[in-house]
Amino acid sequence: MENKSTQQPTRRPMMGFRGGPMAMGGKPEKPKHFKKTMLTVLKYLRPYWIYMGFVAVCAIISTSFAIASPKVLGNMTDEIIKGLFSPAGINFDNIAIIGFWLIGLFTLSAIFSYIQSWIMASISQKITYKFRRDISEKIARLPLRYFDRHENGDIVSHITNDVETISQNLNQSMTQLVTSVVMIIGILIMMLSISWQLTMIAILILPTSMIIITVIVKRSQRYYTKQQAALGEIDGHIDEMFSNHAIVKTFNGEASAIKTFDHINRKLHNSGWKSQFWSGLMMPIMQFISNLGYVAVAVVGGWLAINGKVTIGDIQAFIQYMSQFTQPISQTANIANVLQATAAAAERIFEFLDAKEEKKENARESIDPESVIGEVSFNSVYFGYDKEQPVIKDFTIHIKPKQNIAIVGPTGAGKTTIVNLLMRFYDIDSGIIKIDGIDSSAMNRHDVRQLFGMVLQDTWLFQGTIAENIAYGKPNATHEEIVDAAKAAHVDHLINTLPAGYKTIISETADSISAGEKQLLTIARAILADSPMLILDEATSSVDTRTELLIQSAMDKLSHGRTSFVIAHRLSTIRNADVILVMRDGNIVEHGSHEGLLAEKGYYAELYNSQFINS
Repeated sequence: MENKSTQQPTRRPMMGFRGGPMAMGGKPEKPKHFKKTMLTVLKYLRPYWIYMGFVAVCAIISTSFAIASPKVLGNMTDEIIKGLFSPAGINFDNIAIIGFWLIGLFTLSAIFSYIQSWIMASISQKITYKFRRDISEKIARLPLRYFDRHENGDIVSHITNDVETISQNLNQSMTQLVTSVVMIIGILIMMLSISWQLTMIAILILPTSMIIITVIVKRSQRYYTKQQAALGEIDGHIDEMFSNHAIVKTFNGEASAIKTFDHINRKLHNSGWKSQFWSGLMMPIMQFISNLGYVAVAVVGGWLAINGKVTIGDIQAFIQYMSQFTQPISQTANIANVLQATAAAAERIFEFLDAKEEKKENARESIDPESVIGEVSFNSVYFGYDKEQPVIKDFTIHIKPKQNIAIVGPTGAGKTTIVNLLMRFYDIDSGIIKIDGIDSSAMNRHDVRQLFGMVLQDTWLFQGTIAENIAYGKPNATHEEIVDAAKAAHVDHLINTLPAGYKTIISETADSISAGEKQLLTIARAILADSPMLILDEATSSVDTRTELLIQSAMDKLSHGRTSFVIAHRLSTIRNADVILVMRDGNIVEHGSHEGLLAEKGYYAELYNSQFINS
């Protein structure tokens, strides 16, 4: 297709594939409108409120049983100690009863935890399905203008990374939020019920831990950021050197490449070991503080036990509670980051879903493709990809049925733009385009596009069999029709040389098939579609002379008896056109037959002579 880079607004940089919400050492991306975005996410969750309420109940029950377990275990310890100092000995019946209670608590906690996880996973996957369905449907409703301004990688990222981020984070954060809150409150109550003095020791240790964590994270964050930057830099350098290895060898650039690599590698080494060092300090220091807390609890608890204020089982239970106390607090802090990442991903998706769509159509006219004669007219058409910079200016031409129209001109003249307007990929700013005397803007876009077959310069083959690729425009075609189309396109012999013939699986890249063979397959696809009009966009520009003759022969058969528009850069391919439209700066400067335009010695003659006389 024609390059429109000078005609359209500048694209924003490609955002590419985003990583997860918490990349190594990285802060979560913050949304611009957290509250508004999360309220929109909640609308997606609205059909599942009852299930989510049940999830919350299951989380509360599961956590409550888990919180009660250390206390019951402490009672077992007290029972054993009581028996050791009793003449009657240890009462194993009581211990067995307590043990059964303990097993019951663990079992019930696990069951309710499984139920909440299963339900939440189901909800998150349904939300993921709905997001992907909405995005897929949105893509079909978006105008081509949107894709001109946004990179494909950005859109793919919405379907993959952003949706997956929401799915994982919803599943994680919703259950963790309830569990953590219940855990904090429950453990605090249990600790206070055992001893307020020991509880104060645990609470005093907490801010100390948080301060140390904050200091270490700030230090390591700086080095992690440098490490990620250096990692991206070294990946880019290696990829660049490997992909252009022949050039590096040719110009003796090995020494320079190694020098650059060493410089980046040193930066990566310095930031890497420092980030790992500071991160590695966190666990030993936290363990040291926790051990100090356990010592304090053991000393104070021992003193309280001697004075009969607590039992040894209570001290054991309290130490278990103390070891669990920091976990839900850390989880709650992490949930804040997770929600930020969720909101950021959701915000990008909602921005995409809110993008301006093609105007809804109220088709007033329609044409039966079988009755189309192929008369086309442009009347005073104006159009610009940016309305401030018109590309097509006062374009007027009348094309008779079954004429072969060649459109030529320099790059940026507006050749492909004319085709885009004819297919209603874009709507004109003013003027009228008529097909068989009917205003195309009064027709449904689908109906307009059904009237045209198209063969582009850039071929497109999808993952599937050769037969499926040929039948893309006519899915209900019989095998005989597919073979006939392939024969007409001079590609049947090639297909029969492949191992599985028409059932051979190919892909978009189709590395085993040459550029000319791909083009022949797309021509076979257009032949099978059998549309009443045809558009050929420089279909022979990247093939050898022999293949060009085959493609030209196939295109002659394809265009015979139907109105056809041929965009051409090789002027030798359009000598037999009924009418040649010579475009320059968005308008027709000359039109006529090949011989007539050469005789005029105008702009067409200048273009033609530049290709042949000077070659």
